[in-house]
Amino acid sequence: MRNPWHRSIPTQPHQINRRLKMTHNVSHTPCKTFNVLMKNIYIPLLLLLIAISPSQFLQASDPATQVAPHGRVTRIFWQDRSDDSLKWADLFEGPQWRVQPEGVSGFPKLDVEKQDLVQMEALDGILLVGVRDQEKGEYQSGWVAVDTGVREVPHGNHSDWQYVSSPLVQKSQLDKDQGNPAHLYVYDEKFFLANDQKNGFTRLTPEGLKSSNQSSQFFTGGGNHITMAAVDNAVCYSTWIDGGGPNQGRVDVVNLQKPTADSIAYTFNLPTGVIHGATENSGRVFFAPADGVCWVDADLQTQQTADSVKVHHISLGKDKESEKPMRTGAFVNHRNWVMFTTGNADSSAFCLIDAQAAEPKVFKVPIDVTDGLSLVTPSIIKTRSAKRYAFVFQDCKEGDIEEKLTIIDLDPNRDRHFADARVVTTMTVGASKIEGHHGHHSICFDPDGRFACFTNPGDGTLTVVSLSDLRAKMVLQVGGTPAAIVCTGGGAHH
Repeated sequence: MRNPWHRSIPTQPHQINRRLKMTHNVSHTPCKTFNVLMKNIYIPLLLLLIAISPSQFLQASDPATQVAPHGRVTRIFWQDRSDDSLKWADLFEGPQWRVQPEGVSGFPKLDVEKQDLVQMEALDGILLVGVRDQEKGEYQSGWVAVDTGVREVPHGNHSDWQYVSSPLVQKSQLDKDQGNPAHLYVYDEKFFLANDQKNGFTRLTPEGLKSSNQSSQFFTGGGNHITMAAVDNAVCYSTWIDGGGPNQGRVDVVNLQKPTADSIAYTFNLPTGVIHGATENSGRVFFAPADGVCWVDADLQTQQTADSVKVHHISLGKDKESEKPMRTGAFVNHRNWVMFTTGNADSSAFCLIDAQAAEPKVFKVPIDVTDGLSLVTPSIIKTRSAKRYAFVFQDCKEGDIEEKLTIIDLDPNRDRHFADARVVTTMTVGASKIEGHHGHHSICFDPDGRFACFTNPGDGTLTVVSLSDLRAKMVLQVGGTPAAIVCTGGGAHH
């Protein structure tokens, strides 16, 4: 049966004009003319509008809320070192994976000759980005807080994700008083930002960054190039990078419950200096000095003293060529395991320490590294199928050596004891573009544990890897120099 309304719905301008002309030429009374208009034009248009859901109007107002036919995987943010900007895009899967890079609304224009974007972390809908300058904080340094536009909705054993808006800057603090940050950490659902030139750090909360009131707290502790480990919102171990003098190997123990002016409870020293890493796991604090790894039991009540604290040392061996003690520069955690890389050339290894062990020791997974390449800090993921992997890039500081990504299966027998970790595959990747501490490959994972996405700074591309078969799915051209990357938000489950 034909739709009785089919011929009555004018859709083209000439049809509407003809309909109106016919209506005006009919010799009806005003009331009859109105009835003809209602029947032939207004009522069909009203029914058409009713058929369109309000959500369609809302989605049309902001591309970030629209859903692609093959589904949104995650939202990604990356630093573009070509202009020191922060880019974002939603990653969509399908026969042709796609992203549409855009700049974050309200992100400050930085001076590429005088400023750098440094570390960034996402927490509870906020992405915090550190900014460092080349004048020891005397130009413009500090931080920028971005509302990611993504909201997590917990559903028992998983989460749904709402993409409510495009990202925009929520707050920023860039001036001469921020102490030139470099390192940024997340501990106990809070941000800890090092203020190197102020010999201290700032603690910020997502709630405070979302509100109109500023709720950051500055604590004295650490110096020059600070790394930190905070434990249970009670105490923070803040380090000095000095390789000599009175501050060599110095660690300040900061009471986070005291007024900031009187927060350093005591100070102790590691056997060696040049501390360039710290983390907390299982009630212990681990440090990365010039020789091996050191650890102490966390003193939550700050009751110990410099004389009573016991420093434990774990040797990583000696480099085969230089005969110098091997070291690391940064840690990552997964469950009760502390992980890192060490060495170069045929001394290169991925390392694990069980932080819960009565006497922690290091387990090494040798990695075959070509001369000219070096391992970077690992990234850890538990996949949708409950496999646990470490991803380790082999980056090239100089030359045209083909760079690689090595993937380690942390738990082949699935007993949650990672002593049987082993390399499962190594793939070639696009180029890095290293300048100082910047320009390395960087990787992130969607919260559903289905895909990884990493940057190739020297190629201006992003690579998507399936976590089910550990193979590259697509290389996406985004331009510029994509470096540090963060994923936030997964797919919908309902």
